[in-house]
Amino acid sequence: MNTTVIGLDKNKSIELVKELNVLLANFQVYYQNVRGLHWNIKGKSFFELHVKFEELYTDSQLKVDLIAERILTLQGTPLHTFDDYIKAAEVPVGKNISKDVEAVQLVVKSLAGLLKVERKILELSEAGADEGTNSMMSDFITEQEKTIWMLNAWLG
Repeated sequence: MNTTVIGLDKNKSIELVKELNVLLANFQVYYQNVRGLHWNIKGKSFFELHVKFEELYTDSQLKVDLIAERILTLQGTPLHTFDDYIKAAEVPVGKNISKDVEAVQLVVKSLAGLLKVERKILELSEAGADEGTNSMMSDFITEQEKTIWMLNAWLG
């Protein structure tokens, strides 16, 4: 078997790197969306959501770094240009959103899109015996499912 320096199947790692780059691109778009929501939110929920969106973009910034480092660990190259991110991302781009309900709905929709990619990576990492990627995806999924539940509760 042709293996990576950390003992994983090279072909399976190449496939994982591809999907991790898709996740990275989606997280970068999500990050920028939440950052924009943080800046532009208006109305009676301003104080509550301004803080929440800062929490979400700070968390996503950390995850972006974890994903890129995992790609490097698997001997891949992380995407790193906005052009690459826009081409690879599937989460919606939020522009000029300042209303609370619309903003929270965008976050929920984006997180649901991230979960879809993460579950695909989880399946690939299980098949490739890649516990490092598997563990990271499990942690991301658990957090994001809870966040979606909480934001949907806020939406009523």
